[in-house]
Amino acid sequence: MKRQALMTAAVLLCAASMLVFGFWAYFAPESFIDFVDYHPYNEHLTHDAGAFQIGIGMTLLFTLVWNDATLVVLAGFAVASGLHTLSHHLDRHIGGHRHDVPGLGLFTLVALIAVVARIRTRRTQ
Repeated sequence: MKRQALMTAAVLLCAASMLVFGFWAYFAPESFIDFVDYHPYNEHLTHDAGAFQIGIGMTLLFTLVWNDATLVVLAGFAVASGLHTLSHHLDRHIGGHRHDVPGLGLFTLVALIAVVARIRTRRTQ
């Protein structure tokens, strides 16, 4: 029991580190870049880094809810991919290609459909 509590604490601590820095990079990119002192500043890449850190943090949290590696990874990917797609939409004035949002959004949709299918499959087993 003590080992499980330590494992849960480790997962929560790791998730918190990813989520704090991920949300910071995603929602306050200039402040984040000033803190880490990494220049030149690139708003879009900082948004993307935040999106992926949030995805990693959520994947860690999903491990505390589901004991199905495929479901955990797909759900974490869906979070990261969804935020990545959103950052491309919000940063479209900075650059990129017109096919970025629909292309990235398609991967998010595929992951979400797979998550729902996996959850339904688990319920019928």
